[in-house]
Amino acid sequence: MIRRVVPILLSVSVLLAFVTTLVFLYRKSEARPIVYQTVQPVMADIVKKTVAPGALVPRREVTIKPRVSGVIEKLLIEPGQSLKQGALVAKVRIMPNMVQVDAAEAKVRSAQISFESATAEAERFRQLFAQSLISQTEFNQYQLAAQLRKAELDAAESNRDLLIQGSSKKSTRVTNVVISTVEGMVLDVPVKVGTSVIEANTFNEGTTIASVADMSDMIFQGRVDESEVGKIRLGMPVAITVGALGKERFEGSLEYISPKGVEKDGTIEFEVKAALKLKEGVMIRANYSANADIILERRDHVLTINESVVTFEKGHTYVEVETKPRHFERRAIELGLSDGINVEVLSGLNLEARIKKPNGDPSGR
Repeated sequence: MIRRVVPILLSVSVLLAFVTTLVFLYRKSEARPIVYQTVQPVMADIVKKTVAPGALVPRREVTIKPRVSGVIEKLLIEPGQSLKQGALVAKVRIMPNMVQVDAAEAKVRSAQISFESATAEAERFRQLFAQSLISQTEFNQYQLAAQLRKAELDAAESNRDLLIQGSSKKSTRVTNVVISTVEGMVLDVPVKVGTSVIEANTFNEGTTIASVADMSDMIFQGRVDESEVGKIRLGMPVAITVGALGKERFEGSLEYISPKGVEKDGTIEFEVKAALKLKEGVMIRANYSANADIILERRDHVLTINESVVTFEKGHTYVEVETKPRHFERRAIELGLSDGINVEVLSGLNLEARIKKPNGDPSGR
């Protein structure tokens, strides 16, 4: 009995193993249904823009220079300080040019001689007038000549003193002090006490003692590639981001486009400027690097899709829309403004449409 049961059990085991293997192989070879990823249109803003790198700078920055050459004796300002127009900036100890000093002394001596001669002549004619030997008119002429010589002497002495000392007792003129010609903030003081400075003249632009600017009137100054400059116009809105201020954004408007391009690194760039609307409580420093998004065109709250789901073919645009689970049909659509990532849909879709993602990527891979 046992001898008969053992072969039967072995046969049943082999059969079960065979059936199990067949079921496993069948299930493994059976195709899995593919479920494609889809996206839906959304309502969003589309902004077409061009980016201009640059910096924030004061609209007017003035350099303060001395009126005489010499050495800085006193320096009364420092960067970051606010100045009123006419405020004292520095005092210069004059180091006179001896050739000029000698010429000034010669003019004083010449004027002194002329004055003494005219005074003596006027005195002689005064005596003649007292004796009624000349008229009042003739006497007045010699008296006026003496007064004119005295004025010339005073002017020569004053010019000599200004040249040597920077000031004169006979004149309110002071040349050895430097004052601010504008109101604003001191941005830079490139000199120190003891630094030699020279005045501006025909052959030299002079030494800058300080740079002063009105920090309440800032502009964006940047550059645009020649491929983009033809798209922009004066008055276009500008959104400006400043790297040093994180997510802080400023509004502005384009107010200048250079008529001449400049070559840089093998490309032609055009300078642009935009007026900047400052925000209360936000500190702006001169020469902050910034990027300006020049708004070429925009559409607010329109139906949009990602441009990657669109097929472009022979001047027409298509998407694949799901009509029922795992079934898609090709549908022509009309597109509007694009920002390079998302595009406006003018017709052919609604918010409920489910669009197959590009290349039919299945979600289960």
